Amino acid sequence: MRLHALVPVLALMGISAPAPADNVDYAKSEITFVSKQMNVPVQGRFKKFTAQIVFDAKKLAASKAEIAVELASIDTGSTEADDEVGKKAWFNTSAFPTAKFSSSAVTQSGPDRYEARGKLTIKGIGQDVSAPFSVKRAGDVVTYEGAFTLKRLQFKIGDGVWSDTDTVADEVQVKFRIVATGGK
Repeated sequence: MRLHALVPVLALMGISAPAPADNVDYAKSEITFVSKQMNVPVQGRFKKFTAQIVFDAKKLAASKAEIAVELASIDTGSTEADDEVGKKAWFNTSAFPTAKFSSSAVTQSGPDRYEARGKLTIKGIGQDVSAPFSVKRAGDVVTYEGAFTLKRLQFKIGDGVWSDTDTVADEVQVKFRIVATGGK
């Protein structure tokens, strides 16, 4: 199954036989995140992302995901915050406009439950991540949904004075939901 859309995020996948599904429903697909600033949850999302996903539940060794997120498409609900996180200390979007996830393995963890493992690269720094996800099918609509936690300081997100984890927590939860139509 090929999908062209999502997320981190990331992320990602599903059904028993591969089939083309080039119709991602962007209105229903999303990559979101939750971080904490001074212990207060801060939510946001990325409005632009792309993905190439191949998934076959019967041939997991052949399954893979390539996902790219345009970091400047961040939406925290505050123009001031969106502008700030594009700066050098945060995402440095002028030098590193895209975050990328490339899977190396997909395994099954339960009925309709999977885990994609691979390399997440942000600001030129690659880290191994695992992203658990579920797969649901209703007619010709397939939904891939999951979440994982990353440590922002491993990617030098929030460098310098912003590296104080009392002000901004190190852990960021990334959630993804990809809805696509097509397939057999």
